[in-house]
Amino acid sequence: MGADNLIFLENLEWFDDSGQELVHRLPQKGSGEIKWGAQLTVRESQVAVFFYKGKAIEAFGPGRHTLKTANIPILTKIASLPWGMQSPLRAEVYFVNMKVFTNLKWGTRDPVAFKDDELGLIRLRAFGIFNLQVVQPVLFINRMVGTQGIFATEEVDEYLNRVVVSRFNDYMGETIDSILNLPAKYDELSEGLTKRLEEDFRHFGLGLTQLYINAITPPPEVQKAIDDRSRMGVFEDMNKLMQMKAAMAMEKASESDGEGGTGMGTSLGLMMPAMFANYFAKSGQAPGAAPAEARAAACQECRQEIPVAARFCPHCGHQQLIFSECANCGKNLTPNARFCSRCGHPAEEKPAPTVCPRCSTENLAESMYCNQCGEKLK
Repeated sequence: MGADNLIFLENLEWFDDSGQELVHRLPQKGSGEIKWGAQLTVRESQVAVFFYKGKAIEAFGPGRHTLKTANIPILTKIASLPWGMQSPLRAEVYFVNMKVFTNLKWGTRDPVAFKDDELGLIRLRAFGIFNLQVVQPVLFINRMVGTQGIFATEEVDEYLNRVVVSRFNDYMGETIDSILNLPAKYDELSEGLTKRLEEDFRHFGLGLTQLYINAITPPPEVQKAIDDRSRMGVFEDMNKLMQMKAAMAMEKASESDGEGGTGMGTSLGLMMPAMFANYFAKSGQAPGAAPAEARAAACQECRQEIPVAARFCPHCGHQQLIFSECANCGKNLTPNARFCSRCGHPAEEKPAPTVCPRCSTENLAESMYCNQCGEKLK
């Protein structure tokens, strides 16, 4: 049912046919004259955010809900004559898809500079996938969607990809000294990078459920250096094999009778510890990391565990539905706040990008390393 009809009440609902829509607005052409008593049906995997007179009024969970506005059938049209039969009491509903969007790709469009302790300044390409979910629908609409009628995953990919690559460069610079040590640390890098990105995603009402690194590719000349290092490892293993064969031959000779065998056995007893010292010193295996436990819902303010569907924290009373958030400290802001009640930062002021002093490239706020030249920024 249309949102600008004269007599009938609206019945608002939405189905995602593409499977890729994050947000869908009704009416699609913009705002409408949604009337008193209009029915809103929300599915289990959705949240509906109701905007009235330009402000977010409420977020509705699964079920059927009755909307309340000052638009009355027929009477509203008559009262709207000065405005060309268009009621100034505009309203719209944004349906937010709360499912987990999987297999979203991230990667470096241009090679990222990285200072390697052994190979010097090199440029790397990295690729992977991540899973995304909306966790604060009102904040997501106010911060990222704006007034777009349809907002799909490809529209958020470009910005989030830039965020992932920037934080990946920072995390690599802090934790990895040389890319020669990378092959055994993909899982560790993925887990650490996910924790680093959670804060960035949370500012937009998004949750990063998982991130995977598929490949980190150095330039051809660096790959050749890594291949050479691998060959050296093979040669070391061959030396160990030859030492073992020599030890077995001496053991067999020591089994023979006579003074020669006795002398050989004595020599073998003295040589064996030295021959196998290096082998057993490097044969230890690091225990695997235990899988991370599923985390319960936590209060945005006091970080204590709360029920998943809680509207307010039972410990500190903080509202869990975020309408706006301080860009400086992350404090929840009231809809009409001009300054943050915690740090005093202006509510509308956005963090300035970090400019590299060496190449003047603009990086994301709080970046530790420049994506263009690899220079440390802080």
